[in-house]
Amino acid sequence: MQTDATTLDAFRAEISQWLINNIPEDPGFLLPQSFMEVGSEEQLEFLIAWQKKVYEAGYLGMAWPKEYGGGGMPQVYQNIVDEELMNHKAPIIFNVIGLGWAGPLILDMGTEEEKQRYIKGILTADDIWCQGFSEPDHGSDLGNAQTRAVRDGDDYIINGSKIWTTFGNYAKYMILLARTNPDAPSKYAGLSFFLSPMHADGISTSPIQKITGEYGFCQTFFDDARIPASCLMGEENQGWKVAMRTLEYERSVHGGQASTYKFLPIAMEDLLHTCKTIQRDGKPLLDDPVVQDQLVQFLIEEKSLALMKERGEIPELCTDYPFSLALSGKLIATELFRRARQYAVSLQGAKGGLYVGDNMAIEGGQWQRGYFNNFSATIGGGTSQVQANIIAEHALGLPK
Repeated sequence: MQTDATTLDAFRAEISQWLINNIPEDPGFLLPQSFMEVGSEEQLEFLIAWQKKVYEAGYLGMAWPKEYGGGGMPQVYQNIVDEELMNHKAPIIFNVIGLGWAGPLILDMGTEEEKQRYIKGILTADDIWCQGFSEPDHGSDLGNAQTRAVRDGDDYIINGSKIWTTFGNYAKYMILLARTNPDAPSKYAGLSFFLSPMHADGISTSPIQKITGEYGFCQTFFDDARIPASCLMGEENQGWKVAMRTLEYERSVHGGQASTYKFLPIAMEDLLHTCKTIQRDGKPLLDDPVVQDQLVQFLIEEKSLALMKERGEIPELCTDYPFSLALSGKLIATELFRRARQYAVSLQGAKGGLYVGDNMAIEGGQWQRGYFNNFSATIGGGTSQVQANIIAEHALGLPK
């Protein structure tokens, strides 16, 4: 498949027109701003139908191998699709844990049997995936996971609990990290990685209400849950390596995702629009020179973030700290969005206290909802503080 500029421009025009013709109308209920807010059956059904439509049109998993249901095309085509989904503010592609983490991991490290079994269902949204990493008592200390998996013949018996399980109550499969050897010489050496079914006896979930009032997270409980030994990915007690590879996909250190369009963008263009609509002393906020200066700073940061991938491909910019751009993307993006949304709320004065559902809220309360929801992104996949430590240690070579 050609990747010259003329061909890619024509493809961009094609997908743009397809989106104009096919983006669903407003369903009459609140749609999630990100994959971490799917909290109702009607939202789920809407997003499943949308993902299927995008996939059946050939615009999802375009760079995944054809033999597993993908398009077998250069990655640049999927990148263009994701950019146009964002530009058109289409509904999100929601099955992120499958499309962005489990799928690339299985294609990278899985067996032929695992690829044949799991990949197509991820793309079609027939199989929703969740992640079983975090535990209630261990915060960001993933290596200290205590959920136990004990081999019993052709099965493993699982006991313990996982938390912040996005899609836990809807998922068919979980990427699960569990302890198989409590006596290992280090806490990392006794962990194993499983592609676990969620519909086994002994597995239950309890939805968690967020500060926004929405749902999307669960706590997952394992009570003598029995799963087939064939669910083990890789070798027993070697799960830490697999988990670290998974986090590299989650944090976008590595590419290969079937789609990266997991957040409904509220970009600087939206912030500029808000500053035109809010009046202060009879004039739009955009006329205020202090506001103008602050907006320019946000615009610079947004442009810098958009250019990170291109910058990472220029050797001269990566000589001193080769991994700094790849490792810092998640931290920079989530913190930029958090600050921009917080700033938009602060500009609203007393009306900043209004929220979704209040017909007096500016622009329907989207900035308030986005600000609260953004904390999910600054925590999930490793908190901002953990991300800063990773950059310090692995990019800058600073001591622990």
